[in-house]
Amino acid sequence: MDPVVIVVIVVVVLLIVALVVLLPRLRRQANERKQVLADAHRQEAQRLAAQAESDQAAADEREAAARRERAEAELRAAEAQRDAETKMTEAERQRAEAQRLEAKAAKLDPSHVNPDDGAALRRDDDSADTTPDVRQDDRAGDRQDGTYRDRRGDTAT
Repeated sequence: MDPVVIVVIVVVVLLIVALVVLLPRLRRQANERKQVLADAHRQEAQRLAAQAESDQAAADEREAAARRERAEAELRAAEAQRDAETKMTEAERQRAEAQRLEAKAAKLDPSHVNPDDGAALRRDDDSADTTPDVRQDDRAGDRQDGTYRDRRGDTAT
C-alpha cells in the first residue's frame, strides 16, 4: 500500500474518532447554552411579570382613588345642590312672609305706599294733583296777574 493512502486512511479514522468523541460534547455545550439562554429568558419574563403586576396594582389603586374622588365630588355637588335648594326655599318662604306682612301693613295703614314699588307716599296738600310737567304757579287761578297762559301755545287768554 502506498504511504499516502495509509496517511489518508489514518487521517480519516482520526477525524471519525474526533467526531464521535467531540460531537456529543458539542451537542451538550449547545444544549447547555440553550438552557442558560432559556433560564435567562425565564428570569426576565418573571421580572417583567412582577413589574407588570406591580404596575397593574398601582394602576388599580389610582383608578380606585379616582373613583373615590369622583364619588366624593358627586356627594359634595349633591350636598351643595341640596343646600342651594334649602336656601332658595327659605328665601321664597321669607319673600312670602314679607309679602304677607306688607299686605297686613297695607290693611293697617292704607295711606302708605310700598317704597319698593317706586311710588312715593301720598300727599294730602294741594300739590297732589300736579304733574312734573305742570308747576304750581302754572295752574289756572294761581297766576298773580289773574290771566291764564296756555303753556302749549304761549298765548295769553
